[in-house]
Amino acid sequence: MWHVVSNRCTKAGVEHVAPHDLRRTCAKLCHSAGGELEQIQFLLGHSSVQTTERYLGCKQNLGHPVNDRFTPMNLLGPVPEKDPEAENAADLRTLKESEMKPALSDQQSPSEAKDLVVFNILRESKCADCERELLGGDFLFMEGEHPLCLACADLDHLVYLPRGDTALTRRARKHSSLSAVVVRFSRARRRYERQGVLVEEAALERAEAECYADADERSARRKQAETVRDKQDQILAGRMAESIRQMFPGCPLEEARAIAAHTSVRGSGRVGRTAAGRELEKDALTAAVIAAIRHRHTKYDRLLMKGFGRMDARDAVRDDIDRVLERWRDPRGG
Repeated sequence: MWHVVSNRCTKAGVEHVAPHDLRRTCAKLCHSAGGELEQIQFLLGHSSVQTTERYLGCKQNLGHPVNDRFTPMNLLGPVPEKDPEAENAADLRTLKESEMKPALSDQQSPSEAKDLVVFNILRESKCADCERELLGGDFLFMEGEHPLCLACADLDHLVYLPRGDTALTRRARKHSSLSAVVVRFSRARRRYERQGVLVEEAALERAEAECYADADERSARRKQAETVRDKQDQILAGRMAESIRQMFPGCPLEEARAIAAHTSVRGSGRVGRTAAGRELEKDALTAAVIAAIRHRHTKYDRLLMKGFGRMDARDAVRDDIDRVLERWRDPRGG
């Protein structure tokens, strides 16, 4: 890709242009045209919107948790800002459409996807019915546009089950005729995230008994699944190492194996775990090799330690990477 861009720019009479310059230009044009940071984040493939902020040198217009709209002052009188009820409705639509629905559709049937939602609030608020003060960390239920405590929402007989045990949560909800998903607003990720569920106490006790009864069986299944996954990962890493050696016959065998092992780690998000990487596509494996060369055969890491920007450091070591690639493409290079 770098050579293609370089050749085209040379023909056009433009100097010192790298592929990443085109990427950054595209992002800044999108932003200057009014594009939302979240959309640009998705376009660039950034893991967080904060990375996109730094990339563009701007700040997002941060959202607020749902109970920011319903502080005691909001309930006692008007506030000098945009319509809080309309903004809160938008927050709830964002929660239900953008966060809750995708998370539920993968595991539950459509009938189960219509969950009651209870908020684990960040800021103080007040119940609209009994006017009870709700502190940060309390539960709040929205009935239309009105915030309610669990007692006024007729949910105070439910018990809280934190997230973490999938089998227990699934069984408790199955046996509970009334349940609710508990979410909390993450300021860092700017979204609502599941914290657990509220279920009937009898349902939780029944689910706990079932989980205790088949704990050994489920543990054995998990170990068997882990063994299968480890074997699959080993096979994938072996195939990657072979493909890397075919593409770069001068690459030492141990180094090819190390590159394959690193890029194919499950859950790492590295190029080897992408669909293209698992299919052993040439571009994906080349990207993995370049990344390995950058860290192991150039001064890239030292430049980062000296305070160089990531892209400046990459530009500084590009020639070194090209020399190693050229040597590894030669069968006599290893």
